[in-house]
Formats: sequence, structure tokens, C-alpha cells
Amino acid sequence: MSLLKITTRDAATGPVMEIVGDLDHAHAPELRRELDALVLRPGERPVLDLSGMTFCDSSGITAMIAARSRAEASGAGCALAAVPDFTLRVLRIAGLDQIFPLYPDRASATA
Repeated sequence: MSLLKITTRDAATGPVMEIVGDLDHAHAPELRRELDALVLRPGERPVLDLSGMTFCDSSGITAMIAARSRAEASGAGCALAAVPDFTLRVLRIAGLDQIFPLYPDRASATA
């Protein structure tokens, strides 16, 4: 099991949260706490950069859905960048690729 590291940076489109490590049952609450601490403004689009994510279980997927719900409640959007293949497959099977804007990398998500 890998630790989870979350680094938040500002971009013109809104905050970018870089997720490194395992987004699993043990670590998903960390993402939720970080999300709760964000101040989101209408029209912003927070981005979850998943390029460093090494594992994601259903708790991680649930945390991503919670991020989207929280952003929408603030009048913002939520995008995913650099989604690893193992997670992209799950998102597609569950139809979540239809509700999240998906970008190949952080730069295109914040352009």
C-alpha cells in the first residue's frame, strides 16, 4: 500500500489537485478533507490531476464523485486529467466518463 500525497496549486481555471499514490479506502478521506478546504467560485473548474495515482478503488471513485458534486454545488465544474488506464476503464464501465470532462494532461485541462 502506497501513501497518498495531494498537492494543490492554483491555475487560471481554478485549483489543481495533484494526486500521487493510492486513492483507496484508507486514503480517500484525505482527498475529501482537502476538497472541503477549497474555496470554489462559480465558473471555476477544479482539476484532479491523476497522473501520479498508482491505485484507485471504489472509495477513490466515490471521492471523485463527491468532488464533482461539491464543485457543482458551488457553481463550478470538475475535470479529471491524466487518468490512468486502470481507472479510465472503471469510469467508462460506470458511465462516469460521460459526467467528468477528461483531459490527457494537466496543461490541457487548465488551458
